Amino acid sequence: MNEAYRPTWVEVDLDAIRDNARMLKPDTSELMAVVKANGYGHGAVEVARAATDGGATWMGVALVEEGLELRGAGIESPILVLSELPAGSEAVALAHRLTPTLYSGEGLERLSVAARGSVPVHVKIDTGMHRVGVWPPEEAPAFALRVQEAGLEVEGLFTHFARSEEDEVTTKEQLDLFLEAAEAIRSAGVTPRLRHAANSGATILHPDSHLDLVRPGIALYGIEPGPGVGTHLGLRPALTWRSRVSAVKRLVAGEAISYGHRYRLERDAWVATVPVGYADGYPRQLTNLGEVLIGGRRARVAGTVTMDQLLVDCGDEAVRVGEEIVLIGSQGSETIGADALGRLFGTIGYEIVSRIGERVPRRYA
Repeated sequence: MNEAYRPTWVEVDLDAIRDNARMLKPDTSELMAVVKANGYGHGAVEVARAATDGGATWMGVALVEEGLELRGAGIESPILVLSELPAGSEAVALAHRLTPTLYSGEGLERLSVAARGSVPVHVKIDTGMHRVGVWPPEEAPAFALRVQEAGLEVEGLFTHFARSEEDEVTTKEQLDLFLEAAEAIRSAGVTPRLRHAANSGATILHPDSHLDLVRPGIALYGIEPGPGVGTHLGLRPALTWRSRVSAVKRLVAGEAISYGHRYRLERDAWVATVPVGYADGYPRQLTNLGEVLIGGRRARVAGTVTMDQLLVDCGDEAVRVGEEIVLIGSQGSETIGADALGRLFGTIGYEIVSRIGERVPRRYA
């Protein structure tokens, strides 16, 4: 898409990604940059390269397709697919040197047939998140032995924390379960090289969980995994979302605007049209709730957010067509963060940045 035609774009500060990776990487552990969901909306390939510059030695993805994109762009780091490979994708994934995750008998059977020899895999153990993984953890040694007996190499063991950014007790319980299972696996004769458990919250708050490798996701992008978590590190948000005013009207008090007339002006005001909508990933739930920055000040999103456009109540401050709008980021002394937008309607910064669509061009610096 030619970004010159539509004045809406995302800027990604790759130096921020590099610096965040350096700050998050422990001295004694490797770092896996989690770049799933198009690098949380920032651009997976560019983020992977910047994170590698910052010390990352692994990449983590959710989908085989995401791993293939990285390989196609020349990313040579080991890439872990964080859930089991979908049926039928095994041969392609292995041909592109993607590292599979295993936790079920069916997944093991499919992979061993496709592998036709030893390939490295990581076994995931469910310690309380209860999405995927070997459950209960006491069954992990037997499963790891089955993987090894099938001719595959158990290179890694991992788990995922449910509340690392907010609850120390639960996180400690999960870590203890994981370490007990890992020790039982070693005692059974399976010796993985890597144990990993730490997501962003644990990487920042729970150094005892760093083990052999950490897996930060959202913190890599400079967004806090929980309120105040990571502030002391100086992590920098990498993403700014900008647009420009495409139309301006002076409307009188009492006029109602946008679909459903859900916003009625209480006084005469300048109303600006911005060419961004929910099809770009700006949430419709921010109708009458969101704010943008214009001229270094905050202005309210007025009326229903539509598919391609939104309206802004600028009050008595005159605006002009072409004037810059900031939807996420800073302008002057004001800042609108992804987390702040998310809190307005009960979600998190992860969702806000990850849903920014492909039709919004990314610019990298």
